[in-house]
Amino acid sequence: MTEYHDTEWGRELRGDAPLFERMSLEAFQSGLSWAIVLRKRDRFREVFAGFDPEAVARFGESDVLRLLDDAGIIRNRLKIEATIANARSLLDLDESFSDLLWSFAPEPRPAPTSYADVPATTAESVAMAKTLKKKGFRFVGPTTAYALMQATGMVDDHLADCIARGAARR
Repeated sequence: MTEYHDTEWGRELRGDAPLFERMSLEAFQSGLSWAIVLRKRDRFREVFAGFDPEAVARFGESDVLRLLDDAGIIRNRLKIEATIANARSLLDLDESFSDLLWSFAPEPRPAPTSYADVPATTAESVAMAKTLKKKGFRFVGPTTAYALMQATGMVDDHLADCIARGAARR
């Protein structure tokens, strides 16, 4: 977890496939610990075709059943089906998925000084979730959207005294 925090979390991430992966993993994390997802991330990448949206969009019921049988991932039918549906929605966009998500990135804010200063949602994450839902995306509510924003450097919620503070948009 420390290595992930210090080298990945909060670092700027762009690109449709990398952001699709992060959005999918954030959805799988919903209601669980991020440590569980991180431990299973390599297996998720393997069974979800490297989170290539075109490949995942072609998944059918036999793939859902295969994934439900795989103890190496989080076996939740709704989350698996949402990931496949989200790949299809991504491919249906008239714009870059990356550009769409980053359009919700807020202006930088003062650094939080304690975890109590870090919100679970923001107006921007609510707007992102609402837009994604209108475009057919599932399992990406305001809290998941904000977690995605944090994880991909759209916001820098590293605490003021954190060694990784300011690394988000380098």
